[in-house]
Amino acid sequence: MEQSDLADQAEAAVQHKDSFFIGGTWVPATGRAPIPVIDPSTEEQVASVPAGEPADVDAAVSAARQAFAGWAALPADERGRLLGAAADVLEARTDEVAGLISREMGTPLAFSKAVQVGNPVRVLRSYAELLATYPFEEQIANSLIVKEPIGVVGAITPWNYPLHQVVAKVAAALAAGCTVVLKPSEVAPLSAYALAEIFEQVCLPAGVFNLVTGLGPVVGERIAAHPDVDMVSFTGSTQAGKRVMAVAAGTVKKVALELGGKSAFVILDDADLGKAVKVGLANCFINGGQTCTAWTRMLVPADKQDEVIELVRAAAGKYPVGPPTDEGTRIGPLANANQYKRVVGYIEQALADGATLVTGGPSRPEGLDKGYYVQPTVLADVRPGSRVEQEEVFGPVLAIIPYADEDEAIAIANGTPYGLAGGVFSGDQERAVRVARRMRTGMVDVNGGRFNPLAPFGGYKQSGNGRELGEYGLEEFLEVKSLQL
Repeated sequence: MEQSDLADQAEAAVQHKDSFFIGGTWVPATGRAPIPVIDPSTEEQVASVPAGEPADVDAAVSAARQAFAGWAALPADERGRLLGAAADVLEARTDEVAGLISREMGTPLAFSKAVQVGNPVRVLRSYAELLATYPFEEQIANSLIVKEPIGVVGAITPWNYPLHQVVAKVAAALAAGCTVVLKPSEVAPLSAYALAEIFEQVCLPAGVFNLVTGLGPVVGERIAAHPDVDMVSFTGSTQAGKRVMAVAAGTVKKVALELGGKSAFVILDDADLGKAVKVGLANCFINGGQTCTAWTRMLVPADKQDEVIELVRAAAGKYPVGPPTDEGTRIGPLANANQYKRVVGYIEQALADGATLVTGGPSRPEGLDKGYYVQPTVLADVRPGSRVEQEEVFGPVLAIIPYADEDEAIAIANGTPYGLAGGVFSGDQERAVRVARRMRTGMVDVNGGRFNPLAPFGGYKQSGNGRELGEYGLEEFLEVKSLQL
């Protein structure tokens, strides 16, 4: 076969998107400049999406505004029916959409099916079910309290859980009766296109959901600043969240932020160390460490640190790194080149600051010379206040930090600017709950408590404000009105 034929085949395999979903139809982008989507396992382009312009955002907001009154007036059970139908279609397309997500951001295929697609299916269904019972009105003395949709919502989402983070916002906003303009991450936008196709297939009314891809400083900032957007819901870095809040302040719109984390996993002195290490490491390394709630700081009794280190070293060997499509892979590549450089830089800095390397390190995993692969890395003797202990790495990097007593453990756990998540492990459930209550963080798992898609998701301090998922997530998109009768 000629080289030109091979090039033509490679080009044909690249998905070139050239339009946005606006007002219920696929509309050509005003700007023609494409944004490449790179497969992080091969460093090769697999798709492109258009770089939206302010005019594209304006068109999407206009469509959402026109659709708002009709959607808000639709009975809640009908909104629920459409969300349930979308869940059914998404579930039927699990293999296809999971493949897109693995290709665009590198998560192992099995994880993509179970979590990257499985969680959005569950969340869509949870809101469909919630709408059957949620009271949008209540009587308090002589006042009728009415909960009404806030209006047009701008949703800006990240690349690490590219569909779940979209659905967590969009499903709640639609359930509340709001209309949405979505800007997904340009790093991993393909699953958002699949969601738009699903909404089109289930006949969601035109303009209720609108999709515009592009860069944050252009599309994201236009959404945040737009005078006809009533609320912005953003998930991403704390730095970017601060910018969204500043831009949105000009119109005094509501802003919900789900930002970074530096979560602590406190192993108490009465814990089963083997079980605790297994649970803690799994949480740290989930999705290659590219999880805002990952327990990246393991706090251990100082007199048990050596024992914990040996257990961690053995357990870390059970996390093979490799291509997302390989059945045995537990950690795929990082999502992009910038993230790869960032994570390697943090490992190098930690070692320079005096941390002890338990396993892993900044060099590439053996046999993986192409792709954004890093070794799962564990660092011991990490000093509180050091960069790797304070800042979000967003990769498979665990810091082990010794503490003298329970009070010091709490002080270390609470000693970062973040407060998103955390964990406690103890042989005494009541003691673990007491420690969890002292942690200044929005979510704490006690002795390996499972993720609950109905529980509020969000954090304290610079981890953001507002909550997602379940009833609390729905209420983020509601205004409260009192009628005195």
